[in-house]
Amino acid sequence: MICVQFIFRPGTYDEDFHRLDGLIDEYARALPGFVRTETWSQPEAGLVNAIYYFSDRAALRALGRFPTHVEAKGQVRRWYEGYRIVVTEVTATYGDGRLPE
Repeated sequence: MICVQFIFRPGTYDEDFHRLDGLIDEYARALPGFVRTETWSQPEAGLVNAIYYFSDRAALRALGRFPTHVEAKGQVRRWYEGYRIVVTEVTATYGDGRLPE
């Protein structure tokens, strides 16, 4: 499984942001290989971590080439006060079974 974390400090969102963000999320969720998303925040630092999980790298590449995603990436400074992407390969997950996989 591939985990992609988009860690960012929110800026000012406008109508374009909400439109593009919705289209990108809808596309990602429809990809073969999409597993799930999680979002975490660190209020004291003003950071948000939007995490997407995919079963393979092909799905991640498809998301990266999605024209709406390419368009949004070109405007990232309009909406965020900083960001970083972390891509990891998950080799194992485990727990007590009371949280969703």
